[in-house]
Amino acid sequence: MVEFKLTQEQQLAKKLFHDFAENEIRPLSRQMDEEEKFDMELLDKMKKYGLMGIPYSREYGGEGADTLTYTLAMEEVSKVDASAGITISVHTSLCCSCINDYATPGQKEQYLRPLVNGSKIGCFGLTEPGAGTDAGGVKTTARREGDNYILNGQKVFTTNSGFADIFVIFALTDRTLGTKGMSAFIVERNTPGLSVSKDIPRMGIRAASNAEVALVDVVVPAANLLGGEGKGYKIAMGALAGGRIGIGAQSVGIAQGALNEAIKYVKERKQFGKPIASFQNTQFTIASLQTKIDAARLMVWRAAKAKDDHENYAPLAAMCKLFASDVAVEVTRFAVQLLGGYGYSREYPVERMYRDAKITEIYEGTSEAMKMIIGGGLLR
Repeated sequence: MVEFKLTQEQQLAKKLFHDFAENEIRPLSRQMDEEEKFDMELLDKMKKYGLMGIPYSREYGGEGADTLTYTLAMEEVSKVDASAGITISVHTSLCCSCINDYATPGQKEQYLRPLVNGSKIGCFGLTEPGAGTDAGGVKTTARREGDNYILNGQKVFTTNSGFADIFVIFALTDRTLGTKGMSAFIVERNTPGLSVSKDIPRMGIRAASNAEVALVDVVVPAANLLGGEGKGYKIAMGALAGGRIGIGAQSVGIAQGALNEAIKYVKERKQFGKPIASFQNTQFTIASLQTKIDAARLMVWRAAKAKDDHENYAPLAAMCKLFASDVAVEVTRFAVQLLGGYGYSREYPVERMYRDAKITEIYEGTSEAMKMIIGGGLLR
């Protein structure tokens, strides 16, 4: 059965997310972007409101909601601030999912519980200076010594790393096996040898924490190995497949937020003696953009529902991310154009949204990688 309506519970959750974004995030969004720093008091509020454990079981302190409800949160938050959106996404879709899907009961109690109940923040260390889209190019190593592993290597563009408490780190336990020799480890922030750089200066999502992570003879207990040796690549790819649904929702949020700002502006702005909203070109542009946003949203919902139903959702997740990220870039570009000179000014949020939109075509799998996933699936 195809259902295009949210349940009453989902509608209530959506309103809660909307109100939180408007009341708590919007007043800080411009300042955080200008200062290129996430507000820690806001992060505490996000944790207290349950935004960090939405799709996880109440058994471990989560909210017990479904993936679709999580996408509603991602959209509503990202309408206002994409940096807040990616902070939630990496914690939830990447770090928490690795532990939720592959940890032992003991590991879940020790690490998943504080992550989903809002006590701690997580991050995901896969990307390296020489390993981006080609995750198989990871060079970080993990050498077994008795009851421990010794990790050495470097990660880059590690979102949330500036304030994360728990790191999921991917390293090679057997360099001769390629991706089959990759393993995943839970690493605590205060572990000697783990260090985090200052945030990398970026074009967009400037308030999000995004840094380099160095690992020099980091001793990790063997008990912190996730899923067994050689399971790392599978764990990473599974997390990223789910994460693309969150990025699709973030893309929809950025696009809808930008179009909402543009609509508000064109109704007030007058040229040639009348509001520019009265011009057919403006109306046609807005109509086309909203249609694309709605299509992207439905693709995100489809992927989320497939994940909740335990279907093969990876191709649908790739599709929704590919399409929604493209829509986000297009809509924000037109939003800047509709505002004219004011759209280019930092006084209005659409220029920030334009900068933020671009990364959705890159992280958690580039658009080109998404086409490879979709095309490969169709041709197999």
